[in-house]
Amino acid sequence: MNGRLTAAVALGLSLAACRGQVSEQPPIVIIRNMHAQQKYKPQERSRYFQDGRTMRPIPAHTVSREEGAIDPEFESGLSAGTRNYLERIPQGVIAQLRHRTNDGRWLEGGEGAVARGRERFNIYCTPCHGMAGDGAGIVWARSVGGGYQYPRPATLHDDRVRHLPDGQLYATIRNGVRNMPGYASQIPTHDRWAIVAYVRALQLSQANAGATP
Repeated sequence: MNGRLTAAVALGLSLAACRGQVSEQPPIVIIRNMHAQQKYKPQERSRYFQDGRTMRPIPAHTVSREEGAIDPEFESGLSAGTRNYLERIPQGVIAQLRHRTNDGRWLEGGEGAVARGRERFNIYCTPCHGMAGDGAGIVWARSVGGGYQYPRPATLHDDRVRHLPDGQLYATIRNGVRNMPGYASQIPTHDRWAIVAYVRALQLSQANAGATP
């Protein structure tokens, strides 16, 4: 009994000492390698490289496997030498898109673009925009009635969105807009255009279905 009492008093005293006081002593870290990992961070000074820089310059004559080999219009969604969006999906992109069906067939051209776009749309876009593109995705639906309601994403059937140039839709996927992040690092260039093709097909399918913003 005396042992338990002594332990309780010791525990109470130790807890009383943990009052968040300012101290000049370094914190006690049990697993230090989780806090001080042997890696460089961006912009950090390096003792390894002679120039002292952690972020290394791109070697001369380096060519990107994606962006460097793709027409600037395809990559940006803008007409060459202008700030105007492309009105239509470039035919050169459509000609390169293919999609393999579950039964092993290959779809090419416009059919392949829409099929590929549907697959990518269902992966990346439906959580917010919903399967029907009406903005009622699972992210928004789960927030309804909660402590914080997530702003409802735009419906792709809004008249304004229907009349956007294809290049602007593509640029929105690439760069993001408002609450929507850019997907340039996750979705390759041709797949972004494929999603645009599917969005247009989705809009046509709902054009006479009474879809409302």
